[in-house]
Amino acid sequence: MATDTVAPDVKNEDSLRGFGFALTAYLFWGVLPLYMKALAHIPATEIVAHRILWSVPVAGVVLLALGRMGDIKAALSSPRTVAMVSLTATLVTINWGTYVWAISAGHSLDAALGYFINPLFSIALGALLLKEKLAPLQIAAICLAAAAVVILTIEAGTVPWVALTLTLSWGFYAFFRKTLPVGANQGFFLEVLLLCIPATLYILYLEARGEGHLYRTGISDTALLLGCGLVTALPLMIFANGAKLLRLSTIGIMQYIAPTMIFLIAVFVFKEPFGTTQMIAFSLIWAGLVLYSWSMLRQSRAR
Repeated sequence: MATDTVAPDVKNEDSLRGFGFALTAYLFWGVLPLYMKALAHIPATEIVAHRILWSVPVAGVVLLALGRMGDIKAALSSPRTVAMVSLTATLVTINWGTYVWAISAGHSLDAALGYFINPLFSIALGALLLKEKLAPLQIAAICLAAAAVVILTIEAGTVPWVALTLTLSWGFYAFFRKTLPVGANQGFFLEVLLLCIPATLYILYLEARGEGHLYRTGISDTALLLGCGLVTALPLMIFANGAKLLRLSTIGIMQYIAPTMIFLIAVFVFKEPFGTTQMIAFSLIWAGLVLYSWSMLRQSRAR
């Protein structure tokens, strides 16, 4: 999943077109576990490598159609931009790898939890690193999320590392992504462009050893792996264009669509265990998100 800032030259108001773009992206992300579950027999590292490799031509075609390839040349000539893109690329790789492993290993609920916690973590990150002032409702929301993590840790005897890794990696990814002096589409292309060399070498290594799944295990695996580029790049780019046409408060509310769908798929399709402890933890998270949303809407009205 992705978030991005609204361009300064775009009015901070909603449009039906922007809502359609954002809804399409979130629905994509919501059903993505079904796609990844079909690849559960393939190691997560190999899937991530294919997500990276096949995203390059998809993102490249979009930029060519938009006539923005000149931005890529300018960005690559800046050492600072390349360094920042390398950092965000590393963070998104960690996020993708954890997510893919979680779905294949039967931890989809943990993935949903991570993406539910993410907006609350972003608030805390803004307060800690940017010295942003928190409203009382936002502080309460963060405390509820922390309580949920503590409850899950006590019940399981270990920290919910899948949820926390997804939260931390995506939270810091979004934070550093805002500093990139390029647009959302260009930034994504730069990330996968830098990652495609190691990803390609890794795929070639697996195929040479006879351990790869690109063409040795049937046309189904080949089609699914090749399709990783579409299911990765398209929703990100669709969302990036929709975000420019929506208010930040609207985006903030809509971002719950994907983790809610992941949650429902995990419980009712994948039949993952959902006991009393999980119910209490998710209830705390949902209560925190209600407080967060209410606070955000109040601030939006005040502005």
